[in-house]
Parts: sequence; structure tokens; C-alpha cells
Amino acid sequence: MAESLLSECTPLKKEYDSCFNAWFEGYLEPAVSASSSPQKYSEYSQRKAEEFQQKCGKIWEGYRACVQKALKEKGLDTMLQQSREENPLSRPPPLPPSGSSSS
Repeated sequence: MAESLLSECTPLKKEYDSCFNAWFEGYLEPAVSASSSPQKYSEYSQRKAEEFQQKCGKIWEGYRACVQKALKEKGLDTMLQQSREENPLSRPPPLPPSGSSSS
């Protein structure tokens, strides 16, 4: 795993990476199974989001705060904000309904 932007953030990054990877391992396979029904998938996703918050949420917030501080200290926060304004991220297009085929 790579170092963080600021060396004091690296222990938080490693802790978060470890937490996320453990959570994600338990997410993928059941997510594929739950995707057979939109309702099942929605319920599954909600449960997994809550689980993520309980297990990794505080770690993520601590790491995020550390990185935000590093961005500000290095003067990158202004550049990042300018980039977001000039090239905002847009949402991906919705998935086609299941069972439809594209030709």
C-alpha cells in the first residue's frame, strides 16, 4: 500500500485500507447474487452501507480530515476546488433495464 500525501496520514491510510479491503471482500460475491432483483439489491446495498459506516466510517473520517489538512498545507486545496469547478464530475448514465439487448 502506498504512502499518504502527508506522512502523518499514512498510519490512518493503512488502517482505512485494511478496514475497507476486509469489508469489500464480504461485499462483492453476495452483491452479484443480490443483483438478480432490484429490490434485493437495494436492500443488500443499504445493509452493506450501514455495515461500512459502523466498521470503517470513523477511520475514513479521520483519514479524510488528515488528507484535507495536508492539501491545505501544500496549497493544493485551491487548485483542487478550481479543477472541480472547471470540470465537474457528472453522474454515470443509468444502467439499461435487465433483459434488454443492445444491437
